[in-house]
Amino acid sequence: QCDWSSDVCSSDLDPTLRSGWLGRFLDYVGTADNPLQGLCLDTALQPSLATTKVPVATIQAADQYTFSYSGLPTHPLESSIFQEAANIGAAHASATDPGLRTAGKIALNSHELAYSLNPFGYGFKTPVLYPVSSDAFPHRLASLAAMISSGLPLKAVSITAPGSYDTHATQAASLSKNLQLTSDSLLSFQRDLESRGVADRVLVHVWSEFGRRVAENGSQGTDHGSAGLGFLIGTQVNGKQLGAYPGLTGGGVNSSGNLNPTADFRAIYASIFEQWFGVDSNQFLPNVGAFERPVLLKS
Repeated sequence: QCDWSSDVCSSDLDPTLRSGWLGRFLDYVGTADNPLQGLCLDTALQPSLATTKVPVATIQAADQYTFSYSGLPTHPLESSIFQEAANIGAAHASATDPGLRTAGKIALNSHELAYSLNPFGYGFKTPVLYPVSSDAFPHRLASLAAMISSGLPLKAVSITAPGSYDTHATQAASLSKNLQLTSDSLLSFQRDLESRGVADRVLVHVWSEFGRRVAENGSQGTDHGSAGLGFLIGTQVNGKQLGAYPGLTGGGVNSSGNLNPTADFRAIYASIFEQWFGVDSNQFLPNVGAFERPVLLKS
């Protein structure tokens, strides 16, 4: 986590770590044989899900993960070839050579992932309507609901919200559009989970990685700032506000033109892990012991 207004990272979070806050959780509770325990629905792995010990997966959507030979038609022995690749991977997954061991694990996990997602290869049905958009966000949420309902062994999933929120210019137009698609898609996702009877198993955390400065710049936008925000969504959430709006006067804005935060995100992260997953966050989140844990869930 960085203060993007000054490009200085907080030493409290040990910026030398090469894993994310969700990734460290998975390293603590995860296993070596479940690539779906951490799932990033995107074109690249999100840093928050980066692990150091256990496998995680990055796919665009449940129905968009396949094995294929580039430029070649489907071969009648294709399934046998892929199975043999998995067998070879399994044979080398415990090799003494680090490179061979890593390659073996990747081949084995890729086969496991393809097998798990095979039922979605021809698409999936949804009980509710999602927004129609050229952005992949609604489809990815719909595919996630289908995956959860099917019982796949998911623990932590990350999805990037649609559009760009780095609103240095013409903020009013782009922000309204992106927030509308984000909120409409999340509403459909929640209704989808409820229709499938799995809503009690899901906690959605929407967060911003950084905030915006208070003052408008010369491009009808705002620049990088501190004091982000977050929302928790789900049938088990107790529905209250944490922190308070600091105001634009009386100490609410610091000397850099940023809102002063009134709640610490590290306390939120710790509470999610301890109250939702039932694990001690002190074991994998740096320096969170001193933070009071807010109650996030219904009693």
